[in-house]
Amino acid sequence: MRTPRIRSRSLAGQLFAVQIVLVAAVVAGCAAFAWISDRAEAERAARRQVTATATAVAASPAVAEAAGTKDPSRTLQPYAERVRHDTDVDFVTIMSPGGIRWTHPDPARIGERFLGHTGPALEGRVFAETYTGTLGPSVRAVAPVRDRHGRVTALVSAGITVDAISARHRRQVVALLVFAAAVLALGGAGTYVLNRRLRRHTHGMNATELARMHDYHEAALHAVREGLLMLDGQRRVALVNDGGRELLGLRGTDAVGRHVTDLGLPRSLTDALLAPEPRVDELHLTADRTLVVNTSPVSGGQRRGTVVTLRDHTELQALSGELDSVRGFAEALRSQAHEAANRLHTVVSLIELGRAEEAIGFATAELELAQALTDQVVAAVAEPVLAALLLGKAAHANEHGVELLLSPDSHVDDGLLPPGLPTRDLVTVLGNLIDNAVDAAGPRPGDGLPAGAARVTVTVRPDGDDLLLRVTDTGPGLAPGTADEVFRRGWSTKAPGDAPHGHGLGLALVRQAAVRNGGTVEAGQAPSGGAEFTVRLPLGSSAAAPSEAGERP
Repeated sequence: MRTPRIRSRSLAGQLFAVQIVLVAAVVAGCAAFAWISDRAEAERAARRQVTATATAVAASPAVAEAAGTKDPSRTLQPYAERVRHDTDVDFVTIMSPGGIRWTHPDPARIGERFLGHTGPALEGRVFAETYTGTLGPSVRAVAPVRDRHGRVTALVSAGITVDAISARHRRQVVALLVFAAAVLALGGAGTYVLNRRLRRHTHGMNATELARMHDYHEAALHAVREGLLMLDGQRRVALVNDGGRELLGLRGTDAVGRHVTDLGLPRSLTDALLAPEPRVDELHLTADRTLVVNTSPVSGGQRRGTVVTLRDHTELQALSGELDSVRGFAEALRSQAHEAANRLHTVVSLIELGRAEEAIGFATAELELAQALTDQVVAAVAEPVLAALLLGKAAHANEHGVELLLSPDSHVDDGLLPPGLPTRDLVTVLGNLIDNAVDAAGPRPGDGLPAGAARVTVTVRPDGDDLLLRVTDTGPGLAPGTADEVFRRGWSTKAPGDAPHGHGLGLALVRQAAVRNGGTVEAGQAPSGGAEFTVRLPLGSSAAAPSEAGERP
């Protein structure tokens, strides 16, 4: 039978215990300090009180006058008692210079000798001391009484017993303890409220569990390949994992604490991160990646922040582009098969009608036309991937009523392309440019274009150390001021209702592929009035001798 694990006290409980001990220690220390201070202050206050009382009685003219009579006690005893009650001292003793008492709280002690020192008072000075007399230990003061000639004719002593001082101190200590208890209770209540809130925020976990959770948190952040970005309420980066730094191109920079607008991200991605509403599976392009972005605001009644997840869609987008190209090739083959079947039916029908010469002429003309385009592409473009792409796009354009032409100066020898230039990027660049050109140049109902007027011209050739890819069309061209805007994701000349899902991404992918391979892309106006797109991709040493690269034994 397993013994259940005894769960250690939560972090909030531990802090509560420590804080209670600290508050109690602080209160106890303050109380002890106040007790000691009050004790010393009580003695000083008693000394001041008895000194003032003795001095005031000694300065009274009635005392000096009574001191010269034959029976001073008869006058001075009632006076001394009144003063004792009024000043709240324990005794007021008036005596002769020789120390014989004339007054005393206990009348039986009158006539006895005063117990204490009187020397300084006989010399004319007021002094105070602690001495044990008939009433026990007391704090007392002795002051001289002078006549009109300045002679000391009597002495006055006023005092408060140590027991009375202790009783006063005890009353102060009781009040202090009550106050300390109230402070301790208030501090404990405040500590309990704060620790209850802390317990709620830490979910009752202890320090070990919190440390383990932090370790798991750090390990998970560094282990996942997906990017994770956390923004605070002011849209500053609060946390970003290794995947997020790599996907956003933030490696080597301290992104934490920086505002989103200071990260140097593309405008569309920055707007998505700043948006208050959630974003779900949005595609955004950086300089070299295609990212799927999801954002989720942190709930809590106010704008506390945003959690952003990032997934790399670059490879999938490239594969999708290749799939689109393969789908285009298949569609072109389907179209060609359909046209070939129609032409074959025409030839068969002509033979059945006995017009063999016309059937042979019709078939020969179609074969020469198809073979001429194939021969032109194969002769100019020895790179098999580019050749296949151009042939497929030519069939696709023909189906849409657009003539695809290869410029006379186009030539790409086999082996010209360096190993570092992926053919899939070439397919992405040239395929998307041709598709956009066909869409722009294609005839539309009511435009009045004559047959064969819709053309797309493709140029593929080395130009110095670069591979030049240029696509021009006979479409309406680009509107003024939109040369840079066309490469933004979502830009399209189609109406929103006519554009399929994902339309407007092609030109953005073209620029991304060009930048990723160290190239450039430009948009402008073609001499024919349509649009012209020019892409330059560096070839490196492969372009140094293109003729040798194309030679075969």
